[in-house]
Amino acid sequence: MSWFTYLGIEQPAEILALVKTLLRIFFIIGVAYFLNRLSKSLIVKLRDKLNSRQVDNLEEIKRLNTLSMVLRYIVTTVILAITVVEILHELGISIAPVLAAAGVVGLAVGFGAQSLVKDYFNGFFLLLENQIRKDDVVEIADKAGLVEEITLRYVKMRDYEGNVHYVPNGQISTVTNRSRDFAYAVMDIGVAYKENLARVIQVMLQVGADLCMDDEFKPIILDNLEMAGVDNLADSAVVIRCRLKVLPLQQWTIKREYLKRIKNAFDAEGIEIPFPHLTVYQGKQAA
Repeated sequence: MSWFTYLGIEQPAEILALVKTLLRIFFIIGVAYFLNRLSKSLIVKLRDKLNSRQVDNLEEIKRLNTLSMVLRYIVTTVILAITVVEILHELGISIAPVLAAAGVVGLAVGFGAQSLVKDYFNGFFLLLENQIRKDDVVEIADKAGLVEEITLRYVKMRDYEGNVHYVPNGQISTVTNRSRDFAYAVMDIGVAYKENLARVIQVMLQVGADLCMDDEFKPIILDNLEMAGVDNLADSAVVIRCRLKVLPLQQWTIKREYLKRIKNAFDAEGIEIPFPHLTVYQGKQAA
């Protein structure tokens, strides 16, 4: 028994019609695959061409990369939808009843899909207002990390430990972007109460000046050390705050280097950095 007989197809004309239908379906799938690959190639070329005009504008390059990724997602979805419709048409399935049924079902599940609609709605405005871009470091929905992917539905982030977080756009109410234009490396330095504050501040300024002149760190520092002064009188230390204006995402690198250098400088100058300790006073014992 042949497959055609098993399917209830015995007439040569029916077999020929089935073969033609299958060929047309394979042709539709082939065209869809070609268009998908072509659109990807064109979007990448367009992105690279626009990026080449923005060599010195890192912010605009991030924005173009994000928009190209979202455009690629939309084009793929449209091609897939058209492909499915054409295949259904070749199989003789009327699209109108399917759309009508989809409308009824959509109305029924619409109340349960409000969060999904909110995801797409928020995602649209996140992209429109350029709040988040690929390769930004952001804090959203109590999660922080490097943005690896952003779509109309979710934001994919990877934190410092390598954990990947998928945050639906509908849950994003506040965006803290740590990689826009510039950043500040803020340092709070605690010294003992006995130290001369004018001398301490002078050492801190000198360390900042040396750091700004270092060939390794000079390219990522945008301005000289800004001294805020005494910020807090803590239990065991006088806290002095200062900051350095740096390129985006370089605040942590500069902060670590400054803290290392200030520790060495304080040791060399004999300036005490207090640490928590406990003093026990023992009273006189009875005779």
